Amino acid sequence: MSQPPPQPLESYQWPPSNERIAEAVGLDPRRIIRFDGNVPPAPPASARPAVIASALADVNEYDRGRYEPLRVAIAARHGLSLDHVALGAGSDEFIVLVARVFAAGGTIATVPTRSYSMYRYAAAMAGATLIDDVAAADLVFVCRPNNPTGELPDVPDVRGQLVIDEAYADYAGVDALDRLADGAIVLRTFSKAFGLAGARVGYALAQPDRIAVLSSRQAPLSVSSLSAALALAALANPPDVSAQIAERERLTRALDELGLRPVASHANFVFVPMAEPQALVDALLPHGMVLRAFAGGLRISVRDEVDDDALLAALAHVVRGDPLAPPGVRHRRATAETRIVVRLRLAGEGRVLVQTGEGFYDHMLQQLAFHAGLDLRVDGVGDPETGEHHTVEDTMRAFGEAFDEALGDRRGFARYGEARVPMDEALAHAVVDLSGRATANLHIKPDPGMAAHALESLVQTARITLHVTATGTNAHHVAEAAFKAVGRALAQALVRDGNLVRSTKGSL
Repeated sequence: MSQPPPQPLESYQWPPSNERIAEAVGLDPRRIIRFDGNVPPAPPASARPAVIASALADVNEYDRGRYEPLRVAIAARHGLSLDHVALGAGSDEFIVLVARVFAAGGTIATVPTRSYSMYRYAAAMAGATLIDDVAAADLVFVCRPNNPTGELPDVPDVRGQLVIDEAYADYAGVDALDRLADGAIVLRTFSKAFGLAGARVGYALAQPDRIAVLSSRQAPLSVSSLSAALALAALANPPDVSAQIAERERLTRALDELGLRPVASHANFVFVPMAEPQALVDALLPHGMVLRAFAGGLRISVRDEVDDDALLAALAHVVRGDPLAPPGVRHRRATAETRIVVRLRLAGEGRVLVQTGEGFYDHMLQQLAFHAGLDLRVDGVGDPETGEHHTVEDTMRAFGEAFDEALGDRRGFARYGEARVPMDEALAHAVVDLSGRATANLHIKPDPGMAAHALESLVQTARITLHVTATGTNAHHVAEAAFKAVGRALAQALVRDGNLVRSTKGSL
């Protein structure tokens, strides 16, 4: 007589996708901003196609050395030897593994008691029982800093196996690696500070005898060669999380001013205690803001200033009834050569930041956007080994695509604009028409190299008509005068002028 199939366990509950959320609330999926994942707002600069090119060339082969260069780099980062490191598919693989190894059918405790839900699922998979008494447990997980509260708990002395989950240690600036000598296992991940959540790479640090036990029970090569290449590249330029820590403190202060009172956090998220957090989560969804509710509170991932300000505005609207400005455009352009993210608001205040690594042309686009009165943030990564061409071209094309989207049907704009801008010996004249037709007539002499092509790339995707004449003796001055003139001409064209499409055809 055949055995009945085993009953399924309670599974880890993933939140719905952007597409599902957008469909439910009637938004474009690009409007959805995730504050529920505890990951950085963008991948690391090292996450480029060129980084995985070598791994792709050998993707038909197994890595016989179990990604030894990556394990060596991890060991070096922590001042350890190679035999202190085991590599896995995220730290979650090790959470499940240590539960099966050290607590199969036994007991597991967590510090603090309200902590990362994966420990509960790991206990179920190991047939273990969760208990509150740390001193009596066969296995003790310490989440430090703790998820979801952000607190930094003390590490207790325990009888059983101690596992310290340091997924967010980079944001706390402290670790518990000194406990390795006492037999503890420390877990780390590339998903958080390194921004490689989709690559699924984590690792365990422990004394060689425990690493040998864990490694002997892993599936061979649970990490892919492509993920290993991304992690190795990221380690060559470790993340600087100081900006996100500063943003965490700014967000904390702003939430406090709204009366939400977050607790002090040592992670890349903040936790707001409240009795019914789901009600606030549900109220924010129609505005495209996705937060995470827990029993007794609300967890908010820290992103960057632009995204966090959008959340704060939505919160002020929901909590206090403050008026809410129309949303800006969020646009991403990703190719095998570049990755560009654009956030744009036409009716802005000249708040501009462009950072793609191409300093001169970043500055040129900043000048254009500032003089056009836009709010613009552009974050990009290109292929500097091939020169500036791809990055500059794709940045301007991505900006043009976002600009075209922001114009919509072009109703209510003055449509035409003209400006003359001097810069020392240089003089530029720009005339623009939000025509819906891509026409560029550009004379920039001397051109520092890419000025005319950059503006032409903008014209192609923004679907505008642009005439520019810029002359002088200093190529930098000539280009800067041209970009400023284009910006000032756009400022005129973007003036709100009733509700008509400025064309006798009735459309552009």
